[in-house]
Amino acid sequence: MKKEQKHKNIQFIKVFFTLLLAVFLINCKSTKSVIASGEASDKLSAKQVIKQHQKSDASFKTLSGKVKIELIQGDKEQGHTFNIRIEKDKVIWLSASFGMARMMITPERVGFYNKLDNEYFDGDYKLLSDFVGVDLDFTKVQNILLGQAIFDLKAEPHTVSVNENSYALQPKDQNALLELFYLINPSHFKMDSLQLFQQLKKRILQVDYKSYQEVEKQVLPKNIRIIAVEDADEVAITMEFKSLSLNEEVRFPFNIPSGYKEIVIK
Repeated sequence: MKKEQKHKNIQFIKVFFTLLLAVFLINCKSTKSVIASGEASDKLSAKQVIKQHQKSDASFKTLSGKVKIELIQGDKEQGHTFNIRIEKDKVIWLSASFGMARMMITPERVGFYNKLDNEYFDGDYKLLSDFVGVDLDFTKVQNILLGQAIFDLKAEPHTVSVNENSYALQPKDQNALLELFYLINPSHFKMDSLQLFQQLKKRILQVDYKSYQEVEKQVLPKNIRIIAVEDADEVAITMEFKSLSLNEEVRFPFNIPSGYKEIVIK
């Protein structure tokens, strides 16, 4: 594979995977905006904030809808509409119009194929983990999509403070190689922001949940902006979800066409 083509393939995969770290900007008749009218109190302990955050995790079996994704990378800007389907704890599926590109991840597998270039990728989470600088798995990706913390908040002590009407939650003993911060909303206790910093590798991942909405009594992110930085390279993504259904029967078609070239990342 030519060096230029290989670089294009890697960038394509990185962009596609980055899209999964954003989520739900959903707008349909069954949804309504959640107004963040709560006020953060300095009287709540870290344990109390963590307990309320864990209770806020959305409960559903399946989700489906359409999402318009806008990507800005350097001086290039582009937007596309995708279908998205999720079976909670089992499958996350993303498909471009007419099935020209399709992606599916499960707890064991990450795969996609691209009909424009007759290429496919079928592997594990290593590439995605290397890109964002965190050892990712299916649960962590799903939690990001649902506005939940990516690590078990009860696994270690945390501190909490009030920062611009959000609960600023962080590990009591920050890892020198990976600094982690959560901003928790005082109204519904979902995330306002997830921030990861790797100073040595000059990596930053920030997921801002601009607003939330109620969908069939479940609070889900509504407006998301993601910024991923590595050295001088920056990718910014915004997402807008249109049409949403919960708990309907959905399918996850994913068959790599015969004769496609496998993208091998070394």
